[in-house]
Amino acid sequence: MSTPLLAVENAGRSFGGFLALEGVTAAFQPGKVTSIIGPNGAGKSTFFNLLSGVLTPSSGSIRFKGRDLKGTPQHEFVHLGIARSYQITTIFPDLSVHENVRVAAQAGQWRYNIWINRKKLSDLDAKADSALEAVGLIGKRDETAKFLAHGQQRALEIAIALVSDPEVLLLDEPTAGMGPEETKDMVALLEKLATQRTILLVEHKMKMILGLSDRILVLHHGRLIADGTPHDIQTDPEVRRVYLGQNHGYA
Repeated sequence: MSTPLLAVENAGRSFGGFLALEGVTAAFQPGKVTSIIGPNGAGKSTFFNLLSGVLTPSSGSIRFKGRDLKGTPQHEFVHLGIARSYQITTIFPDLSVHENVRVAAQAGQWRYNIWINRKKLSDLDAKADSALEAVGLIGKRDETAKFLAHGQQRALEIAIALVSDPEVLLLDEPTAGMGPEETKDMVALLEKLATQRTILLVEHKMKMILGLSDRILVLHHGRLIADGTPHDIQTDPEVRRVYLGQNHGYA
């Protein structure tokens, strides 16, 4: 098998005397959708924070295209090809939809240079519009971001992540707070994006996860207890016992 795009080897993370994540090993190949599930306190957020550079492992390693990410500053992850959206909306509410994405594009290329050639700014405008087109928001380009519907704001966050053209897209509960119709729209968007890049997501909506994912990782008390296809996870007795529950179903 070729070198994984992203690989986690025996990763752990402790906070003082509390071990939030322990001995997690997983490898992610290009072009797959992987969901990370588990009950509250399972270690999902800690794992995502390690993958996105927010936290560094207390033990083990994380490699991207064979490169050990130890010591890599968080802001460099996006330049390497790893971008993330967060569970809580992080847009600039008083900027336009387009400006939100253009600022992200500009920050990714000229973080410390206020003197930018007009031609390069035009290139950034085009790049921002391309990201908005990808998430279905080009028609909202000039609207103020705070007036978007909740689902559209979540899509805008994804556009902000996409403008760096990442190979790995980390999505933290992309359907949080959404009703059925908005969730359906987000699933359609993720299915489209999954044809072009690797997606890892934390989610709680099991019906969505089972229909969308190529693979599911299950965490419990900071340990990886299952790793397999949706069918594998549905039929795993340990997963049913600690997370889904024998009588909870998969709706």
